Parts: sequence; C-alpha cells; structure tokens
Amino acid sequence: MTYFEELEIGARETLGRHTFRQEEMIAFARLYDPQPFHVDPEAARRSHFGALVASGWHTAAMWMKFFIAYNVGSAKALEAKGGRMLEVGPSPGFTNLRWLKPVYAGDTITYATEAREKIATRGRPQWGLLKAYNSGTNQHGDLVIDFESAVLVARKGG
Repeated sequence: MTYFEELEIGARETLGRHTFRQEEMIAFARLYDPQPFHVDPEAARRSHFGALVASGWHTAAMWMKFFIAYNVGSAKALEAKGGRMLEVGPSPGFTNLRWLKPVYAGDTITYATEAREKIATRGRPQWGLLKAYNSGTNQHGDLVIDFESAVLVARKGG
C-alpha cells in the first residue's frame, strides 16, 4: 500500500486468485460454518445449490488473505527502494457485504480492491481513511462477493 497522499481514487488492484478445492471448503465450513450444503456433498446435491458450495465467510477470508499479502508485498517493495515500511492501521469496518453467486469446488475467484474515497482524519493527522470497493469474480466473469471497506493508511511525515 502506498501513502495516503499518493492513493488515486479509481485505482484498482488485483489482489490475487484462488481456486477453491472441495477438501478445503469442507474443512473451513466444519470449523466456522457447518451448514449441510458446505460440509456434506450429498446434502448439498439435494439443496437448492445442487452441489457443495464454499461458505461465504470462506470467500471473504480469502479476500482478506490476499489483501494482507498485497500490502506486505507493497511495503517490502517500497522499503527496497529506500522508503520506509508503511503502516496500514486498523479498519473501522466494512459495509454492504453481499454474496451474489455460490462458489463451487473448482471455481477460481479473482479478488480486487478499488479506491473510492479518501478522508483526512482530524484527530489523528498521521493517518488518512481510505474507503474502497472490494470484489471477487469467478472464472466466468460473474461477481460472487463484494463489499465496501475502510482502512487507516499512513500519511507522509506521519
């Protein structure tokens, strides 16, 4: 991630891609979302999905994994050029989370983020607030997950 001042509204970054495997989908769901259509292929076949589907929380967790990896990689690249490691602060939250289409075993989801708004903070001048639109799209070009997020980003001289 770059400094708050350097962020461009409308800039879109692809964070990464993940192919969901049945074994990992079941393992995740057993721990965090044990609904029959996430953990039992036969029950899932009889459901309105027609086959096993990934938990929506699994698709969201994969976005987060790629978001963190992207930020770490960006920070290391900046440090290699002589800059300092950037701090990305906590997030005050996200809104409008939608699971738009099911994710089936074998689906490859491409995750992305797009800068939508920058807000200078008054109480913490070393930070700015970035609002972003985040998404996951399957190999057919179908949007499967999207949400809006906010995150604190370091300012120059902060």
